[in-house]
Amino acid sequence: MDFEHIAIEKEIVPYRFEIELGIEKYELRIRYNELHDYFTLDLLKDDEELVYGEKITYGVPLFSEIYDSRFPSPTIVPLDPSGKETRVTWDNLSKTVFLMVVNEE
Repeated sequence: MDFEHIAIEKEIVPYRFEIELGIEKYELRIRYNELHDYFTLDLLKDDEELVYGEKITYGVPLFSEIYDSRFPSPTIVPLDPSGKETRVTWDNLSKTVFLMVVNEE
């Protein structure tokens, strides 16, 4: 298995960006809920909204509840490579917790 991560620029949240996952292009929109200290993600492909407001939860693969052939083939999991964190928060996202892209090859 090989790992890479998706960089999140917290300073400009909410924002959207294009990303290549597997062999296909997607658009991700990222938002932050200040009141409860969590991030959400929207997934779009070819301007079609596949997922809206998926909460980024530590250790839980994104889009695992609703998967079909339109979704990215790599798995995206919020993780701390050091294993110390247990939540995704404003303070730790893109510092110690990363959206890890797992390409199973």
